[in-house]
Amino acid sequence: MLRPPSALFTLSLVLPLVAARPSSNAVWAADSAIARGQGNGLSSSGTPTVSYEHGVFQTGLRRLFESTGNRTYFDYIVQGVGEIVADDGSVGGDYVFDQFSLDPVRTGPTFLYLYEQTGLAKYKTAADTFRRQLDEHPRTAEGQFWHKLRYPNQGWLDGIYMGSLFYAQYTAMFEPTNDTAWADITAQFQLMFTNTLQNATAPNTTGLLYHGYDFSHAASWASPDRGHSPEVWDRALGWYAMALVDVLDVLAALPASAASASASTDTLRRTLLAILRVLLPRVRAGADAARGVWWLVLTQPARAGNYFESSGAAMFVYALLRAVRMGYVADDPDGVGSLVEAARRAYAYIVDHWVVGGADGTMAWEGTVVVGSLDTTGDFDYYISQPVDLNDLKGLAAFVLASMEFERL
Repeated sequence: MLRPPSALFTLSLVLPLVAARPSSNAVWAADSAIARGQGNGLSSSGTPTVSYEHGVFQTGLRRLFESTGNRTYFDYIVQGVGEIVADDGSVGGDYVFDQFSLDPVRTGPTFLYLYEQTGLAKYKTAADTFRRQLDEHPRTAEGQFWHKLRYPNQGWLDGIYMGSLFYAQYTAMFEPTNDTAWADITAQFQLMFTNTLQNATAPNTTGLLYHGYDFSHAASWASPDRGHSPEVWDRALGWYAMALVDVLDVLAALPASAASASASTDTLRRTLLAILRVLLPRVRAGADAARGVWWLVLTQPARAGNYFESSGAAMFVYALLRAVRMGYVADDPDGVGSLVEAARRAYAYIVDHWVVGGADGTMAWEGTVVVGSLDTTGDFDYYISQPVDLNDLKGLAAFVLASMEFERL
């Protein structure tokens, strides 16, 4: 069991620069973000924030700590969580329980990890708060979590990664034989897949998943049939693909006794594998034939204003490589082409176009769109009008995870 650092260590955590470029892109990206003070539990204005971006980055740091033994990564996680979790385990910052947003729940896996590593009750208490939120979270009549209270009856792909990954990890750690919870997690994935899958006859069909759906059909963008949004947005699909792989990892880590005691874990595993084996060959096919990377709006390839986007690309590389490495899908599942080779090609584009070395030795990350939402029109013009950021942590954190998989090849 690891012990958290004393308060004195924090002054040395955020290094002014990276002395020399590491051989690992994952290390370089993570060290550069740390040097900039990113993902440290604070917003850009210096106030505590319960941010899903930080949660994703902390997953990368945890894996780097496990693979390198560099304690700086663990200590940085502890420091960041210390900004938002009080000694009594209350979750502070900008978190508001009754806003019922799935986004902040993505920091929950970090709370669980720190509880596992340190045994400190405050982390369990913080995780219990998020678990209680899921118990009370509003749902559609079919049982899908609303993405946020202010988006009634809307399920978004993003929310599966934000909420269901934590839901699975919490259940595995504390309630491994809770059939009701496992069945509910299965339903979250299946309902999202069923309600957002592009039909073969849809315009510009990719066979992939629309960004989200409105079960009530009240949103201006809701389709007549299932209430789905009009376009396939790369990052939303990337979140969902990562969630499939990561929850399969949770199931794979269950003790044999727990897995065999709950029939619902087998149903969840089979559901996730079936969805993954449908989607990943289509993700491979959705890459641009000439460049090997993905358009921001996958349903409108090469349309004027569309562009290749970095966060979704990194997420797809991660999901493709980890799914094959973990044995969740065959490398060439349909006899059309290697998933690993598609990921290799995309990764090369990522490094050539969006990874930029600075004079101070840090790595800059380019090409990540700041936001994509369904709170307005959800159409092509909306997506391409959103700004692209430098060093956006959503993309950089995904690149850390993708690079760790790539560096295992």
